[in-house]
Amino acid sequence: MAMATTQVKGSGWPRRSSNSSFEGKPVQNQSVTILRTVNLYPLTNYTFGTKEPLFEKDPSVPARFQRMRDEFDKIGMRRSVEGVLLVHEHGLPHVLLLQLGTTFFKLPGGELNAGEDEVEGLKRLLTETLGRQDGVKQEWVIEDTIGNWWRPNFEPPQYPYVPPHITKPKEHKRLFLVQLQEKALFAVPKNYKLVAAPLFELYDNSQGYGPIISSLPQSLCRFNFIYM
Repeated sequence: MAMATTQVKGSGWPRRSSNSSFEGKPVQNQSVTILRTVNLYPLTNYTFGTKEPLFEKDPSVPARFQRMRDEFDKIGMRRSVEGVLLVHEHGLPHVLLLQLGTTFFKLPGGELNAGEDEVEGLKRLLTETLGRQDGVKQEWVIEDTIGNWWRPNFEPPQYPYVPPHITKPKEHKRLFLVQLQEKALFAVPKNYKLVAAPLFELYDNSQGYGPIISSLPQSLCRFNFIYM
């Protein structure tokens, strides 16, 4: 005996709708930029001066985590921001990094004040770190978020996600792409060196640069670089 079947319109997988691209009409999402471009200017376009040393708030790693514990009890999770500044040399993208000593590298940025806006805070920190000292205001163009990193405990490890068993992360660090002007003067603290590291050197090199900086090539691969 044959059994009658009823076909439900629109059932099955993948589900289709009148707005679906399967119908030949691509979905228009104004919040998504398909071709995201970034202008890169030659490293030689930029001038580097020096200024007074800029010291860390904490004299040691244990002291840093102790201060983080103390502040967490008072104001909650620490919020940090860092800027990714790009140039090119010989047609290759380079990231500007601050080097302290021989083996420690960091992106310019730091901790936000309580209640401080992320973008305005990053502009403040970039000015404090690399801003010129001749009274000319530095213009920082913050373009896009390129990464979020979380510190689950009062310990060095950070992750690009919140582990499922962590309900109260101790720090949230957001990385922003900074669109540099065609030419600029940077004043580098005397206790740091500003180095330009090519993306191919950072790639898969967490031993040399740490997990965050070494992941920048993957984070930046969604952008189209325009070499000016």
